[in-house]
Amino acid sequence: MDNKLNIALIQSDLVWENPEQNRDNFTKKIDNIKEEVDVVILPEMFTTGFTMNAETVAETMDGETVSWMKELASKTDAAIVGSIVISENNKFYNRLLFVEPSGFISYYDKRHTFTLVGEDKTYTAGKEKVILHYKGWKICPLICYDLRFPVWSRNFEDYDVLLYVANWPKPRVSAWDALLKARAIENMCYCIGVNRVGVDGVNSLYSGHSAVYDVLGDLITSFKPNEEDTQIVTLEKRHIQAYRNKLKFLDDRDTFSIT
Repeated sequence: MDNKLNIALIQSDLVWENPEQNRDNFTKKIDNIKEEVDVVILPEMFTTGFTMNAETVAETMDGETVSWMKELASKTDAAIVGSIVISENNKFYNRLLFVEPSGFISYYDKRHTFTLVGEDKTYTAGKEKVILHYKGWKICPLICYDLRFPVWSRNFEDYDVLLYVANWPKPRVSAWDALLKARAIENMCYCIGVNRVGVDGVNSLYSGHSAVYDVLGDLITSFKPNEEDTQIVTLEKRHIQAYRNKLKFLDDRDTFSIT
């Protein structure tokens, strides 16, 4: 078990529906990381932007982006994380991939598809909550709109890290800030959010606000709005354990089932 986990968050612009160019751009950004890191996190739909043109851009689990993630994870000795458009069994998924240096892949399919823009009409919603085990850490990966639904993310599993990748637009970024902080506090965990910047192919504007909040809801990153940046943060098990042991708020959580 590692008591510390070094995370690289990449806040980046994305080239609309151009997987090859986006892979090249992220290869350069990751190559520029000089510190040793355990996990590298990219935004939601990092190869395309938040597109509803799934038939045009979808890949398979044997496709070029998954192969690229495997190669990069092996090369950097770090897990590579982000979501892409996946075609599987005649359905499309907004799928978060967690690719380990060994080549082992865990994935989570976005449960809460964004009905406001018709994501529910293009993509099949996931049904399974996923808890990853990596280097002795328990990580719960979720995607963008999932952030608005605290029942889905409720920490019954005693996970250590709640992780969101997103394309969260600038007009509603105050909600992003508030909800990331709330998810950290209520679940007594680190909460990570990686959002994009720039303008996409349907003229939606993104201002970033990528962040990491600790168990007490304190912000421990310093991303500037609207700017591309890579920041590295160290998560510490002792921080989680100290406050969970002292405050014991999770002992009083409600029990319920999700249908």
